[in-house]
Amino acid sequence: MRLSQGRYDDATVYNDDPGAVATGFASHGLRRLHVVDLDGAKEGRPCNTDAVRAILAAMKGVPIELGGGIRTLAAVEEWIELGVDRPILGTIALRDPALVKEAAREFPGRIAVGIDARDGKVAVEGWLETSETTALDLAKEFQDAGVGALIHTDIARDGMGTGPNLDATSEIAKAVSIPVIASGGVGSVAHIRAAAERPELAGVIVGRALYEGTVDLAEALAAVEDACS
Repeated sequence: MRLSQGRYDDATVYNDDPGAVATGFASHGLRRLHVVDLDGAKEGRPCNTDAVRAILAAMKGVPIELGGGIRTLAAVEEWIELGVDRPILGTIALRDPALVKEAAREFPGRIAVGIDARDGKVAVEGWLETSETTALDLAKEFQDAGVGALIHTDIARDGMGTGPNLDATSEIAKAVSIPVIASGGVGSVAHIRAAAERPELAGVIVGRALYEGTVDLAEALAAVEDACS
């Protein structure tokens, strides 16, 4: 299931078998799979454990990062024990940054921070609430905390296919030493290539475009390899 601009009333279900979808992705030699528990993000607790188990089994050792409703250290530990390589902490990163730092100390390099922004301000609770904290300020909060990555999503572009907000993401990447990943709005291989050509960025996430066929995964991976060679 995918949302448009974070709206739960504008969700599209593409497949009811997450494991089968993951199997298709795994066949292309992915280095990492990005997964979001959308129900968990909205409810504030993990809601799709069985689906995540199916995805883990299908990926056959390919690392997955998982976000959505992970708001306690116990939840972080449970997902890692289940096989998730990198839990993504979003809402709790704003509400309780000390917890994120504690998780990063316990699992060095294996915690990602999701920074979802609307008009530059951090949005939380499954994107239902917008704070007064800027995405850049939240990113700086975790400098030297030991987190493995920051994932920046421009909510206004998410699911729209108009391209990610690379300028805003690059601004964050240049301000911190943490690897920063762009997310939200990828609609073509050209968008992926544009992200790959920015050396300050550590990666780019593709979602809806894969399901709707505007991005071919094999072509996208080849474009990244070409741009980074």
